[in-house]
Amino acid sequence: MVKTVKTAQLKADGRFWLTLDGKNFLGRGRVELLQRIRETGSISKAAKAMKMSYKAAWDAVNAMNTAWQSPLVESGPAGSHLTENAERLITAYQHAEAQHAVFMADLARSLPPNAA
Repeated sequence: MVKTVKTAQLKADGRFWLTLDGKNFLGRGRVELLQRIRETGSISKAAKAMKMSYKAAWDAVNAMNTAWQSPLVESGPAGSHLTENAERLITAYQHAEAQHAVFMADLARSLPPNAA
């Protein structure tokens, strides 16, 4: 009987956030929340779609709106919508996250193989 040995591969791992004044500002979850608000026109519906509480979603939107120089989400009687700044930030985040993924893949390739 031949025994196969499974070798573990070293990987580089890291979460990507855009920070503002040293605080996490925009990450994958917040970008998804913004996109869901765009799709549904509602913070509440976006929260439900993400299986998060309305309070958690509202707190995230409030934190982003407060941190940025102008609101990213505007709400009124007709619902909620993203501002042009939010759309630009989503695009910038996605571009930067893609570059981060390439960097992490390059870093992983530079790690030594497991010689078990």
